[in-house]
Amino acid sequence: MQLTDEMLYKTLKEAENIAIVGASNNPERASNGIMKFLMKNNYNCFPVNPNENEVLGVKAYKTLSEVPEKIDIVDVFRRSEAAADIVREAAALNPGFIWLQENVYSEEAESIASGKNIPIIMNKCIFKELLRLKVLD
Repeated sequence: MQLTDEMLYKTLKEAENIAIVGASNNPERASNGIMKFLMKNNYNCFPVNPNENEVLGVKAYKTLSEVPEKIDIVDVFRRSEAAADIVREAAALNPGFIWLQENVYSEEAESIASGKNIPIIMNKCIFKELLRLKVLD
C-alpha cells in the first residue's frame, strides 16, 4: 500500500492513542522527547517497555497486549531486528497504523502488517512528519 501525504495527515490528525514501544525515561533517547511532545499535543501515550514501570509519569506496560485502550498508532523505537516480532504482536491487536521510527526498517515487518491490511510506515520520524504535514494547530 502506497501511503500518501493525505493518508498520513488523516492518520495523525485523527489518532488519539499512541503506544510508544521502547519508551524510555532517559531524556537522551528520542522516544522520551517524542513521547513528551506527543503528550503536550494531546495524544494519549502508552509507553511499552518491560524495563520501565512508568515513563514521564505514565504507567508503562510490559507488552503491547497489556495496553488497556484501542491503539491508533503503534510507534516503534526499537532496532530493526526487533521490528518483525513487535509488528506481529501489534497486528494481533489490529491497530490503525504501525510506525517504525527513523533507521528502523524490516521487510518482514512490512509483510506482516500488509498481510493484515494494517498500514505501516518505516524509517520516518513521527515528530518530523507532524511538523512537515502541519498536523498540529
